[in-house]
Amino acid sequence: MDLKVFYSSVSCNRELKKNQEKIFMILDSKSICYEAVDVTQDEEAKLAMRRIANDSKALPPQICKGDIYCGDFAAFFNAVECEELEKFLKL
Repeated sequence: MDLKVFYSSVSCNRELKKNQEKIFMILDSKSICYEAVDVTQDEEAKLAMRRIANDSKALPPQICKGDIYCGDFAAFFNAVECEELEKFLKL
């Protein structure tokens, strides 16, 4: 499974949780396979997310296909709105 969604299972930030849930809901509704990677449970995953995003302060959710960065929630949501999700996800 090449598509990964880096997320946080531990957060007090309501908006972050809501954004993560939207990503999962949309991907599930379109039957798009992905791996959910919890960066709060694995420091290496957090470092990988930041390396792929090319941002040492990147916060979840972040999406990538293999080692190719797709984007964050704002870019994901924009792709959905523009009906370009498959292009965004590099499918």
